[in-house]
Amino acid sequence: MDWWRPEYAFPILGAVVAGALIGFDREYRGRAAGLRTHILVSLTSALLMLAAVHQVRWMTDTPHDVIRIDPVRMAHGVLTGIGFLCGGVIFREGFSVRGLTTAASLWITAALGVLYGIGFYGVAISGTVVTLIVLSGLRFLDGRLPQLHHLDVAVRYRGRDLVSEDEFRALFAEFKLKPDVVSHRLLAAEDVVELAATFSGVGRAPSQAIAARLLADARVAAFDLAPRHE
Repeated sequence: MDWWRPEYAFPILGAVVAGALIGFDREYRGRAAGLRTHILVSLTSALLMLAAVHQVRWMTDTPHDVIRIDPVRMAHGVLTGIGFLCGGVIFREGFSVRGLTTAASLWITAALGVLYGIGFYGVAISGTVVTLIVLSGLRFLDGRLPQLHHLDVAVRYRGRDLVSEDEFRALFAEFKLKPDVVSHRLLAAEDVVELAATFSGVGRAPSQAIAARLLADARVAAFDLAPRHE
């Protein structure tokens, strides 16, 4: 049958395998877009590019001398459309932004589908391997490379036990954390003063140790510690 021609089957198979491999990594890590999403993105890109490359075969009623094959326009349409899907997996959680890596994996999956669809197998296979290395193989570097982490802090002190800004800074300096700007807010209804700042330091902030120190301070009415993930 005409449907089983190698020039159709190989691009489709390659796109499905590439999408499955990348999607498995996202599925395993519990991301918003997983195995099925990545397969569908890659497969859709490949099918659309196949339709663009082989349009002479399905535009049988159109004279060949008036057909202008331009797969680049289809590729532009695919990568533009995938932007809307990528935007759906990026969301803000408190002070953190999540989903950026998953959005990037969807984008590269769409690009790989385009490459498989036009039969550019060498670049497509190489791109698939490199993508898997970046997503999985380089994760071990996350805990080894020096990274600047951020901790959003808000501490409420009882009005009569006001803590100075210098004392507030000194507390977190013990944990090697530096603030940008410390803000002050008076909550008259609750008779408390809130000191808030975003602290930064190399390595993950010891949130548990900081919480223990704040809990042991009788002047603290309430506090909020929010490590920022980006």
